[in-house]
Amino acid sequence: MLNDPEKESENTPVEIRCYFVRARNALAVRGQFEALYMDLYLHLMQHRLQPEEADCERLKEALAAMTLHLASRPRAETAAWTVNFHEPGLNLFVTGSNPLGNLTGRVFTEGVKRTDRNLFFSQVTGDRGPQRRSTVEFGDDEGIFEAVETYYRMSEQRPARYFRHGAEDFVMITAQPDCDMPWFLTLDDEIVRHLDETEELSLLETRVFRFDCGCDLDRIYPVIARLSREALAEVFSGDDETAEASCPRCGARYALSRGGFEAFLKKGRA
Repeated sequence: MLNDPEKESENTPVEIRCYFVRARNALAVRGQFEALYMDLYLHLMQHRLQPEEADCERLKEALAAMTLHLASRPRAETAAWTVNFHEPGLNLFVTGSNPLGNLTGRVFTEGVKRTDRNLFFSQVTGDRGPQRRSTVEFGDDEGIFEAVETYYRMSEQRPARYFRHGAEDFVMITAQPDCDMPWFLTLDDEIVRHLDETEELSLLETRVFRFDCGCDLDRIYPVIARLSREALAEVFSGDDETAEASCPRCGARYALSRGGFEAFLKKGRA
């Protein structure tokens, strides 16, 4: 089913909780992602997107990693990551916004630029200052969480670690100034599962996020409008002068018509 404007607005929010770990000078950010993953699956079904199971698992981990990262960042910040795996030739794209409380992402397997290494690309935008970009390389034996940890170490220049509290329940712990690093480095999934029993945690804040790209035809048509006359003729080359376009951020599929496109152009000139 294409172009269901009400679908994304129904998506269920997930609550992310940020704790200060007293006596350790660390920040623990935790979220349960079952509802967000359900909305992801519904999105994939709605738009007939069928990534391989392993790629879908990578996308789920990337969405969780991005959400926990955003919850630890300033409220005006927006971020986008592209994770390039040179083997098997795969790009994962995830992006999220603190001001809007949303995030989205998709898997790219076609037209992926092949290199001899894995690369992690980050773009960060705040309410002030220029966009910040960085690129780091990560190892062939590293998954999504390890890739983000490498990004933190190389670009954010402070350590961060991700842990599984449950099947769809994740925790990110970042070192703050004067962090107890011997403790930080010995953490594992089992220790983190009992963190509230062994450490003094202070709830700093909660934030809410949902899977929601926010794309619609009004955002697709301006992209089409930048095409040349020849390219436009090719887009609407069918007998019924209709075409299909996909959102570059989430892969959502939209049915386009020449009549709708011309109405958009007329509205823009009015």
